[in-house]
Amino acid sequence: MSKYTHFEALPLHATFGAELKGIDWPHINADVVAEIKAAVDEYGVCVLRNTGLDDAAHVEFSKQLGELDNIKRFIHPGRKMRYAHYELFDASNLDENNELLDLNSPRAHANRGNGLFHSDSSYNPAAPPTPSSAPPSSPAGTGGATQFGDSRTALAQLPEPLKSKLLAADYYFADIDPSTFPMVRHRITQLHEQSGRMTLYVGAHLHHIEGLPEEESAALRDQLKAWVGRDENVLTVDWEQPGDLVIWDNRSTVHRALGGEFVGKYKRDLRRTTVHDEGKGAWGLNELAENPSFDMGHKTLARAQPAAPATVTV
Repeated sequence: MSKYTHFEALPLHATFGAELKGIDWPHINADVVAEIKAAVDEYGVCVLRNTGLDDAAHVEFSKQLGELDNIKRFIHPGRKMRYAHYELFDASNLDENNELLDLNSPRAHANRGNGLFHSDSSYNPAAPPTPSSAPPSSPAGTGGATQFGDSRTALAQLPEPLKSKLLAADYYFADIDPSTFPMVRHRITQLHEQSGRMTLYVGAHLHHIEGLPEEESAALRDQLKAWVGRDENVLTVDWEQPGDLVIWDNRSTVHRALGGEFVGKYKRDLRRTTVHDEGKGAWGLNELAENPSFDMGHKTLARAQPAAPATVTV
């Protein structure tokens, strides 16, 4: 019998992921939202089919999950907005005129990076826990699925003595090429506060591991990224129809966009809202500022508290 009273949670994988069925959209109240958040904490990835949410309703629902990030810092004079809401991040393959991106355009090249396993915005001082995405419009069967990796189970199943070494050592990762961006620091092993489990926080944004020689850092980085992305550790979610919604936790999962026949042929109009992390380890080992993302104009307020020590049993 399901522990949830407002919907049924159907597992999609042996260790994580669930489809939430039976939610009465759009008539949801605080109790329903609380259960959805609890399900995301438990499963890491939750799929909600045929919600009927448009952009405005998508944003309003997401606000009930927590404080939302926005794209205002990316707006420059002359930029044409495709969406009416600053809280929506454009993850589509469309240009500002709603036409397919030129595959040789800078943005199309940047989008290819989404094909690598990553946690959203882990290159920021404070990485977000939970984004949610609305459906693409590409025809069914033409690809464009999203694949997720279970970061909690990846750490739990990591062979000894490497797991003990990671849990005992103060290893951090720093993101982005330091020649072009400030570096930020996050622990490789972190406590996922909501579930009480430790998680392996690695992905494509990981630049190097502090405290290790360059070659050893690169080898360990590649080993951990490959471990999280093993076939038995991943869940593939297809976008089936308009109104599908997927909510995932960046602290306990990684994800990537899969290709397919749609590339260069069909529109994939995917958009995302992103919820700020309000947990103790939200800011990693970075300075606490007014903006979770890079905004060097803001005054530093305080030193962030590190995540809980790596002594929790996984």
